[in-house]
Amino acid sequence: MRVGIVGAGITGLALTHYLAAAGIDSVAFEASDEAGGVINTRHTDGKVLEAGPQRMRKTPGIEELATAAGIEDEFVEASEEQLFVYADGELGRAPLSTEEFFETDLLSWRGKLRLLAEPLTRPGMEQETARDLFVRKFGQEAYEKFIGPLYGGIYGSDPAEMPAAYALDSLMEREQEAGSFLQAFRKRVGSGQKSPPVSFRQGMQQLPNALAEVYSDRIEMETPVIDIAEKDGGYELTTSNGTEFVDHLVVTTPADVTAALLGNIVTGAEELDELRYNPLALVYLDADPDLEGFGYQVGYGEDLHTLGVSWNASMFDRDGVHTVFLGGMHEPELVERSDERLGEIAREEFEGVVGAEASVIDIARLDVGFPAWDQSWWTLEELETPEGIDLATNYTARMGVPSRVREASKIATKLEAQHESESPSPSAADGTPTRATGDD
Repeated sequence: MRVGIVGAGITGLALTHYLAAAGIDSVAFEASDEAGGVINTRHTDGKVLEAGPQRMRKTPGIEELATAAGIEDEFVEASEEQLFVYADGELGRAPLSTEEFFETDLLSWRGKLRLLAEPLTRPGMEQETARDLFVRKFGQEAYEKFIGPLYGGIYGSDPAEMPAAYALDSLMEREQEAGSFLQAFRKRVGSGQKSPPVSFRQGMQQLPNALAEVYSDRIEMETPVIDIAEKDGGYELTTSNGTEFVDHLVVTTPADVTAALLGNIVTGAEELDELRYNPLALVYLDADPDLEGFGYQVGYGEDLHTLGVSWNASMFDRDGVHTVFLGGMHEPELVERSDERLGEIAREEFEGVVGAEASVIDIARLDVGFPAWDQSWWTLEELETPEGIDLATNYTARMGVPSRVREASKIATKLEAQHESESPSPSAADGTPTRATGDD
Protein backbone atom coordinates (compact mmCIF):
# COMPACT_ATOMS: atom_id res chain seq x y z
CA MET A 1 0.00 0.00 0.00
CA ARG A 2 1.16 3.51 -0.83
CA VAL A 3 -0.57 6.42 0.90
CA GLY A 4 -0.63 9.92 -0.54
CA ILE A 5 -1.00 12.86 1.86
CA VAL A 6 -1.93 16.30 0.58
CA GLY A 7 -0.54 18.90 2.98
CA ALA A 8 2.28 18.85 5.53
CA GLY A 9 0.57 20.67 8.37
CA ILE A 10 0.62 19.00 11.77
CA THR A 11 -2.04 16.47 10.67
CA GLY A 12 -0.08 15.39 7.60
CA LEU A 13 3.18 15.28 9.55
CA ALA A 14 1.67 13.22 12.38
CA LEU A 15 0.16 10.81 9.85
CA THR A 16 3.54 10.53 8.13
CA HIS A 17 5.09 9.57 11.46
CA TYR A 18 2.48 6.95 12.31
CA LEU A 19 2.61 5.38 8.85
CA ALA A 20 6.41 5.24 8.96
CA ALA A 21 6.23 3.53 12.36
CA ALA A 22 3.79 0.99 10.90
CA GLY A 23 6.04 0.30 7.91
CA ILE A 24 3.56 1.72 5.40
CA ASP A 25 4.88 3.58 2.38
CA SER A 26 3.68 7.19 2.13
CA VAL A 27 4.42 10.49 0.45
CA ALA A 28 3.23 13.94 1.55
CA PHE A 29 3.01 16.93 -0.78
CA GLU A 30 3.29 20.45 0.62
CA ALA A 31 2.70 23.49 -1.57
CA SER A 32 4.72 25.94 0.53
CA ASP A 33 8.37 25.93 1.54
CA GLU A 34 7.53 25.45 5.24
CA ALA A 35 5.85 22.66 7.16
CA GLY A 36 3.25 23.26 9.85
CA GLY A 37 0.20 24.70 8.10
CA VAL A 38 -1.58 27.04 10.52
CA ILE A 39 1.24 26.50 13.04
CA ASN A 40 3.46 29.42 12.12
CA THR A 41 6.15 30.98 14.32
CA ARG A 42 7.93 34.23 13.52
CA HIS A 43 11.18 35.44 15.03
CA THR A 44 11.34 39.23 15.10
CA ASP A 45 14.07 41.18 16.92
CA GLY A 46 14.85 38.09 18.96
CA LYS A 47 11.23 37.63 20.04
CA VAL A 48 9.11 34.53 19.42
CA LEU A 49 5.77 35.46 17.81
CA GLU A 50 3.04 32.91 17.11
CA ALA A 51 1.01 33.64 13.96
CA GLY A 52 -1.34 30.75 14.68
CA PRO A 53 -2.06 28.60 17.75
CA GLN A 54 -0.48 30.14 20.83
CA ARG A 55 -0.13 26.89 22.77
CA MET A 56 -0.99 23.19 22.78
CA ARG A 57 -1.62 20.50 25.38
CA LYS A 58 1.18 18.06 26.23
CA THR A 59 -0.83 14.96 25.47
CA PRO A 60 0.77 11.52 24.96
CA GLY A 61 0.45 12.03 21.20
CA ILE A 62 2.31 15.34 21.31
CA GLU A 63 5.01 13.81 23.52
CA GLU A 64 5.44 10.93 21.06
CA LEU A 65 5.87 13.29 18.13
CA ALA A 66 8.37 15.44 20.01
CA THR A 67 10.39 12.34 20.88
CA ALA A 68 10.31 11.12 17.28
CA ALA A 69 11.49 14.57 16.18
CA GLY A 70 14.30 14.63 18.74
CA ILE A 71 13.03 17.70 20.61
CA GLU A 72 11.55 16.09 23.71
CA ASP A 73 13.81 18.31 25.85
CA GLU A 74 12.58 21.49 24.16
CA PHE A 75 9.15 21.69 25.80
CA VAL A 76 8.27 24.89 27.65
CA GLU A 77 5.41 24.40 30.10
CA ALA A 78 3.02 27.15 31.16
CA SER A 79 3.21 27.97 34.85
CA GLU A 80 -0.04 29.79 35.72
CA GLU A 81 -3.12 28.26 34.12
CA GLN A 82 -5.50 31.16 34.62
CA LEU A 83 -7.92 32.69 32.13
CA PHE A 84 -9.45 36.14 32.51
CA VAL A 85 -12.39 38.02 31.05
CA TYR A 86 -12.68 41.79 30.70
CA ALA A 87 -16.24 42.65 31.67
CA ASP A 88 -17.89 45.72 33.19
CA GLY A 89 -14.63 47.61 32.75
CA GLU A 90 -12.52 45.22 34.84
CA LEU A 91 -10.44 42.07 34.48
CA GLY A 92 -11.86 39.11 36.33
CA ARG A 93 -10.70 35.53 36.53
CA ALA A 94 -12.91 33.16 34.56
CA PRO A 95 -14.45 30.72 37.03
CA LEU A 96 -13.53 27.25 35.82
CA SER A 97 -13.96 25.32 39.06
CA THR A 98 -16.76 25.08 41.61
CA GLU A 99 -14.74 27.08 44.15
CA GLU A 100 -14.09 29.87 41.66
CA PHE A 101 -17.80 30.20 40.88
CA PHE A 102 -18.42 31.42 44.43
CA GLU A 103 -15.34 33.68 44.50
CA THR A 104 -15.53 35.36 41.08
CA ASP A 105 -16.55 38.99 40.71
CA LEU A 106 -17.68 38.37 37.12
CA LEU A 107 -21.11 37.09 38.20
CA SER A 108 -23.78 38.27 40.58
CA TRP A 109 -25.07 35.81 43.17
CA ARG A 110 -28.12 35.22 41.01
CA GLY A 111 -25.85 34.49 38.04
CA LYS A 112 -23.75 32.08 40.13
CA LEU A 113 -26.76 30.14 41.36
CA ARG A 114 -28.20 29.96 37.84
CA LEU A 115 -24.94 28.60 36.48
CA LEU A 116 -24.60 25.99 39.23
CA ALA A 117 -28.07 24.68 38.35
CA GLU A 118 -26.71 23.52 34.97
CA PRO A 119 -26.70 19.77 35.83
CA LEU A 120 -30.49 20.00 36.22
CA THR A 121 -31.03 21.16 32.64
CA ARG A 122 -31.76 18.78 29.78
CA PRO A 123 -28.83 17.60 27.62
CA GLY A 124 -27.59 19.63 24.68
CA MET A 125 -29.37 19.26 21.35
CA GLU A 126 -27.82 19.32 17.89
CA GLN A 127 -30.48 21.65 16.44
CA GLU A 128 -29.59 24.44 18.87
CA THR A 129 -27.03 27.14 18.21
CA ALA A 130 -24.08 27.22 20.58
CA ARG A 131 -25.41 30.48 21.99
CA ASP A 132 -28.88 29.06 22.70
CA LEU A 133 -27.39 25.98 24.33
CA PHE A 134 -25.04 28.02 26.51
CA VAL A 135 -27.81 30.39 27.63
CA ARG A 136 -30.16 27.50 28.39
CA LYS A 137 -27.44 25.69 30.32
CA PHE A 138 -25.72 28.54 32.14
CA GLY A 139 -28.01 31.57 31.99
CA GLN A 140 -27.74 34.86 30.10
CA GLU A 141 -25.35 36.55 32.54
CA ALA A 142 -22.78 33.74 32.54
CA TYR A 143 -23.01 33.49 28.76
CA GLU A 144 -22.34 37.19 28.17
CA LYS A 145 -19.70 37.59 30.87
CA PHE A 146 -17.45 34.64 30.16
CA ILE A 147 -18.88 31.45 28.56
CA GLY A 148 -19.60 33.08 25.19
CA PRO A 149 -16.37 35.10 24.97
CA LEU A 150 -14.20 32.16 26.04
CA TYR A 151 -15.69 29.66 23.62
CA GLY A 152 -16.30 32.05 20.74
CA GLY A 153 -12.76 33.33 21.19
CA ILE A 154 -11.33 29.94 20.30
CA TYR A 155 -12.63 30.37 16.76
CA GLY A 156 -13.04 34.16 16.55
CA SER A 157 -16.71 33.33 16.00
CA ASP A 158 -20.13 34.32 17.29
CA PRO A 159 -21.75 31.39 19.16
CA ALA A 160 -25.14 32.65 17.92
CA GLU A 161 -24.03 31.63 14.41
CA MET A 162 -22.49 28.27 15.38
CA PRO A 163 -24.69 25.12 15.14
CA ALA A 164 -24.26 22.95 18.22
CA ALA A 165 -24.26 19.90 15.93
CA TYR A 166 -20.81 20.92 14.70
CA ALA A 167 -19.40 23.47 17.15
CA LEU A 168 -20.27 21.51 20.31
CA ASP A 169 -20.49 17.89 19.17
CA SER A 170 -17.53 16.71 21.25
CA LEU A 171 -18.75 18.58 24.33
CA MET A 172 -22.21 17.06 24.02
CA GLU A 173 -20.65 13.61 23.73
CA ARG A 174 -18.63 14.23 26.90
CA GLU A 175 -21.51 15.73 28.86
CA GLN A 176 -22.76 12.40 30.19
CA GLU A 177 -19.25 11.12 30.96
CA ALA A 178 -18.23 14.33 32.76
CA GLY A 179 -21.44 14.51 34.79
CA SER A 180 -22.44 17.89 33.43
CA PHE A 181 -21.94 20.12 30.43
CA LEU A 182 -20.12 22.60 32.67
CA GLN A 183 -17.45 20.04 33.57
CA ALA A 184 -17.03 19.12 29.91
CA PHE A 185 -16.66 22.82 29.07
CA ARG A 186 -14.08 23.30 31.82
CA LYS A 187 -11.97 20.49 30.40
CA ARG A 188 -12.25 21.99 26.94
CA VAL A 189 -11.14 25.56 27.66
CA GLY A 190 -9.63 25.62 31.13
CA SER A 191 -7.75 23.80 33.83
CA GLY A 192 -9.83 20.64 33.82
CA GLN A 193 -7.38 18.76 31.60
CA LYS A 194 -4.60 16.52 32.85
CA SER A 195 -2.20 17.54 30.09
CA PRO A 196 -0.43 20.85 30.78
CA PRO A 197 -0.29 23.69 28.22
CA VAL A 198 3.07 23.79 26.43
CA SER A 199 5.06 25.28 23.60
CA PHE A 200 8.70 24.81 22.53
CA ARG A 201 11.77 26.95 23.14
CA GLN A 202 11.81 28.17 19.55
CA GLY A 203 8.02 28.38 19.32
CA MET A 204 5.19 26.14 18.21
CA GLN A 205 6.60 25.62 14.71
CA GLN A 206 9.68 23.92 16.14
CA LEU A 207 7.68 20.67 16.26
CA PRO A 208 6.53 20.55 12.60
CA ASN A 209 9.93 21.78 11.41
CA ALA A 210 11.70 18.97 13.28
CA LEU A 211 9.24 16.34 12.07
CA ALA A 212 9.65 17.50 8.47
CA GLU A 213 13.41 17.12 8.81
CA VAL A 214 13.19 13.62 10.28
CA TYR A 215 10.80 12.44 7.55
CA SER A 216 12.25 14.47 4.67
CA ASP A 217 12.43 11.31 2.54
CA ARG A 218 8.62 11.06 2.75
CA ILE A 219 7.78 14.76 2.20
CA GLU A 220 8.03 16.81 -0.98
CA MET A 221 8.10 20.51 -0.13
CA GLU A 222 7.13 23.25 -2.60
CA THR A 223 5.18 20.64 -4.56
CA PRO A 224 1.51 21.61 -4.83
CA VAL A 225 -0.99 18.98 -5.95
CA ILE A 226 -2.72 20.38 -9.02
CA ASP A 227 -5.20 17.62 -9.83
CA ILE A 228 -6.46 14.29 -8.49
CA ALA A 229 -8.05 11.59 -10.65
CA GLU A 230 -9.27 8.05 -10.04
CA LYS A 231 -7.09 5.41 -11.69
CA ASP A 232 -6.74 1.61 -11.43
CA GLY A 233 -8.46 1.36 -8.06
CA GLY A 234 -6.37 4.17 -6.63
CA TYR A 235 -5.64 7.81 -7.34
CA GLU A 236 -3.27 9.64 -9.65
CA LEU A 237 -1.96 12.90 -8.26
CA THR A 238 -0.71 15.52 -10.66
CA THR A 239 1.84 17.79 -8.99
CA SER A 240 4.08 20.59 -10.13
CA ASN A 241 6.83 17.96 -10.53
CA GLY A 242 4.89 15.23 -12.36
CA THR A 243 2.44 12.49 -11.41
CA GLU A 244 2.22 10.07 -8.51
CA PHE A 245 0.00 7.00 -8.06
CA VAL A 246 -1.27 6.13 -4.57
CA ASP A 247 -3.59 3.44 -3.27
CA HIS A 248 -5.12 5.62 -0.56
CA LEU A 249 -5.46 9.38 -0.27
CA VAL A 250 -5.59 11.62 2.83
CA VAL A 251 -6.37 15.28 2.23
CA THR A 252 -5.52 17.82 4.96
CA THR A 253 -5.80 21.09 3.02
CA PRO A 254 -8.07 24.13 3.66
CA ALA A 255 -11.66 23.79 2.50
CA ASP A 256 -11.34 25.79 -0.72
CA VAL A 257 -8.26 23.83 -1.83
CA THR A 258 -9.99 20.53 -1.03
CA ALA A 259 -13.05 21.61 -3.01
CA ALA A 260 -10.91 22.32 -6.08
CA LEU A 261 -9.00 19.03 -5.83
CA LEU A 262 -11.87 16.65 -5.03
CA GLY A 263 -14.87 18.39 -6.58
CA ASN A 264 -15.02 15.99 -9.51
CA ILE A 265 -14.53 12.72 -7.62
CA VAL A 266 -16.12 13.17 -4.17
CA THR A 267 -19.84 13.83 -3.75
CA GLY A 268 -20.42 17.18 -2.08
CA ALA A 269 -16.75 18.20 -2.12
CA GLU A 270 -17.38 21.11 -4.46
CA GLU A 271 -19.58 22.65 -1.75
CA LEU A 272 -16.66 22.83 0.69
CA ASP A 273 -15.76 26.12 -0.94
CA GLU A 274 -18.77 27.55 0.93
CA LEU A 275 -17.24 26.92 4.36
CA ARG A 276 -16.25 30.18 6.00
CA TYR A 277 -13.09 31.01 7.89
CA ASN A 278 -12.88 34.00 10.21
CA PRO A 279 -10.19 36.49 9.18
CA LEU A 280 -8.02 37.60 12.08
CA ALA A 281 -5.37 40.23 12.66
CA LEU A 282 -2.71 39.51 15.28
CA VAL A 283 -0.94 42.51 16.77
CA TYR A 284 2.15 41.69 18.84
CA LEU A 285 2.83 44.10 21.68
CA ASP A 286 5.85 44.48 23.95
CA ALA A 287 4.70 45.22 27.49
CA ASP A 288 5.45 44.39 31.11
CA PRO A 289 2.18 44.30 33.06
CA ASP A 290 2.21 42.83 36.55
CA LEU A 291 -0.11 39.97 35.60
CA GLU A 292 0.12 36.18 35.56
CA GLY A 293 -2.00 33.86 33.45
CA PHE A 294 -2.86 32.94 29.88
CA GLY A 295 -4.57 36.17 28.92
CA TYR A 296 -8.10 37.49 28.61
CA GLN A 297 -11.15 37.51 26.38
CA VAL A 298 -13.41 40.53 26.12
CA GLY A 299 -16.95 40.11 27.42
CA TYR A 300 -19.93 40.96 25.24
CA GLY A 301 -21.16 44.52 25.48
CA GLU A 302 -17.73 46.09 26.06
CA ASP A 303 -16.88 49.03 23.79
CA LEU A 304 -13.68 47.45 22.47
CA HIS A 305 -12.52 46.05 19.13
CA THR A 306 -10.22 43.54 20.87
CA LEU A 307 -11.45 39.95 20.89
CA GLY A 308 -8.83 38.74 23.32
CA VAL A 309 -5.17 38.86 24.27
CA SER A 310 -2.71 36.02 24.76
CA TRP A 311 -0.10 36.73 27.45
CA ASN A 312 2.79 34.88 25.83
CA ALA A 313 5.26 36.55 28.18
CA SER A 314 3.51 35.16 31.23
CA MET A 315 2.76 31.73 29.76
CA PHE A 316 6.13 30.87 28.27
CA ASP A 317 8.49 33.68 29.32
CA ARG A 318 8.38 35.21 25.83
CA ASP A 319 10.22 38.42 26.76
CA GLY A 320 7.33 40.89 26.97
CA VAL A 321 5.26 39.48 24.09
CA HIS A 322 1.46 39.88 24.21
CA THR A 323 -0.69 38.92 21.21
CA VAL A 324 -3.86 40.93 20.56
CA PHE A 325 -6.57 39.38 18.35
CA LEU A 326 -8.75 41.64 16.20
CA GLY A 327 -11.39 41.01 13.53
CA GLY A 328 -13.07 37.61 13.57
CA MET A 329 -16.73 37.14 12.78
CA HIS A 330 -17.75 40.30 14.64
CA GLU A 331 -15.54 42.70 12.67
CA PRO A 332 -14.01 40.97 9.63
CA GLU A 333 -13.55 44.31 7.87
CA LEU A 334 -11.16 45.43 10.63
CA VAL A 335 -8.49 43.08 9.27
CA GLU A 336 -8.28 45.25 6.13
CA ARG A 337 -7.21 48.32 8.10
CA SER A 338 -3.62 49.55 7.79
CA ASP A 339 -0.89 48.16 10.03
CA GLU A 340 -0.63 51.56 11.67
CA ARG A 341 -4.33 51.65 12.56
CA LEU A 342 -4.40 48.05 13.80
CA GLY A 343 -1.37 48.70 15.97
CA GLU A 344 -2.95 51.85 17.37
CA ILE A 345 -6.21 50.07 18.26
CA ALA A 346 -4.46 47.12 19.88
CA ARG A 347 -2.02 49.23 21.89
CA GLU A 348 -4.58 51.74 23.19
CA GLU A 349 -7.12 49.10 24.20
CA PHE A 350 -4.48 46.88 25.81
CA GLU A 351 -3.12 49.78 27.84
CA GLY A 352 -6.64 50.70 28.92
CA VAL A 353 -7.38 47.17 30.15
CA VAL A 354 -4.11 46.22 31.89
CA GLY A 355 -2.81 49.68 32.84
CA ALA A 356 0.68 49.17 31.39
CA GLU A 357 2.42 50.89 28.50
CA ALA A 358 2.95 48.86 25.32
CA SER A 359 4.68 49.19 21.96
CA VAL A 360 3.95 47.40 18.69
CA ILE A 361 6.42 44.69 17.64
CA ASP A 362 4.78 43.32 14.50
CA ILE A 363 1.43 42.50 12.86
CA ALA A 364 0.16 39.34 11.13
CA ARG A 365 -3.06 38.53 9.28
CA LEU A 366 -4.83 35.19 8.92
CA ASP A 367 -7.38 34.85 6.13
CA VAL A 368 -7.62 31.04 6.21
CA GLY A 369 -6.61 29.87 9.63
CA PHE A 370 -9.44 29.32 12.09
CA PRO A 371 -12.69 27.75 10.83
CA ALA A 372 -15.82 29.71 11.71
CA TRP A 373 -17.90 26.61 12.56
CA ASP A 374 -20.95 28.68 11.61
CA GLN A 375 -24.13 27.88 9.67
CA SER A 376 -22.07 27.15 6.54
CA TRP A 377 -21.00 23.90 8.20
CA TRP A 378 -24.34 22.32 7.29
CA THR A 379 -22.67 21.93 3.89
CA LEU A 380 -20.85 18.91 5.32
CA GLU A 381 -24.16 17.02 5.37
CA GLU A 382 -23.79 16.56 1.60
CA LEU A 383 -20.23 15.22 1.77
CA GLU A 384 -19.69 11.53 0.99
CA THR A 385 -16.07 10.39 0.83
CA PRO A 386 -15.32 7.03 -0.82
CA GLU A 387 -13.47 4.28 1.02
CA GLY A 388 -10.12 5.23 -0.50
CA ILE A 389 -10.16 8.89 0.62
CA ASP A 390 -10.01 10.47 4.07
CA LEU A 391 -10.38 14.11 4.97
CA ALA A 392 -8.27 14.90 8.03
CA THR A 393 -8.76 18.59 8.65
CA ASN A 394 -9.58 21.28 11.19
CA TYR A 395 -13.00 21.79 9.56
CA THR A 396 -14.24 18.19 9.70
CA ALA A 397 -13.03 17.51 13.26
CA ARG A 398 -11.71 19.47 16.24
CA MET A 399 -9.20 22.22 15.63
CA GLY A 400 -6.62 21.95 18.44
CA VAL A 401 -3.16 20.51 17.75
CA PRO A 402 -3.63 17.42 19.97
CA SER A 403 -6.95 16.74 18.23
CA ARG A 404 -5.23 16.89 14.84
CA VAL A 405 -2.67 14.38 16.08
CA ARG A 406 -5.35 12.06 17.46
CA GLU A 407 -7.19 12.09 14.14
CA ALA A 408 -3.97 11.24 12.29
CA SER A 409 -3.41 8.34 14.68
CA LYS A 410 -6.91 6.97 14.08
CA ILE A 411 -6.47 7.09 10.31
CA ALA A 412 -3.07 5.42 10.56
CA THR A 413 -4.55 2.64 12.72
CA LYS A 414 -7.28 2.06 10.14
CA LEU A 415 -4.79 1.97 7.28
CA GLU A 416 -2.48 -0.35 9.17
CA ALA A 417 -5.32 -2.84 9.69
CA GLN A 418 -6.23 -2.57 6.03
CA HIS A 419 -2.62 -3.05 4.98
CA GLU A 420 -2.26 -6.15 7.15
CA SER A 421 -5.47 -7.65 5.80
CA GLU A 422 -4.32 -7.14 2.22
CA SER A 423 -0.77 -8.41 2.73
CA PRO A 424 -0.12 -12.18 2.52
CA SER A 425 1.46 -13.73 5.58
CA PRO A 426 5.16 -14.70 5.21
CA SER A 427 4.33 -18.42 5.23
CA ALA A 428 1.65 -18.01 2.59
CA ALA A 429 3.95 -15.93 0.41
CA ASP A 430 6.59 -18.66 0.21
CA GLY A 431 4.09 -21.46 -0.31
CA THR A 432 4.28 -22.87 3.24
CA PRO A 433 0.86 -23.82 4.61
CA THR A 434 -0.41 -21.38 7.23
CA ARG A 435 -1.17 -22.54 10.75
CA ALA A 436 -4.85 -22.85 11.60
CA THR A 437 -6.05 -20.28 14.09
CA GLY A 438 -9.20 -22.10 15.16
CA ASP A 439 -9.61 -24.91 17.73
CA ASP A 440 -6.92 -27.61 17.45
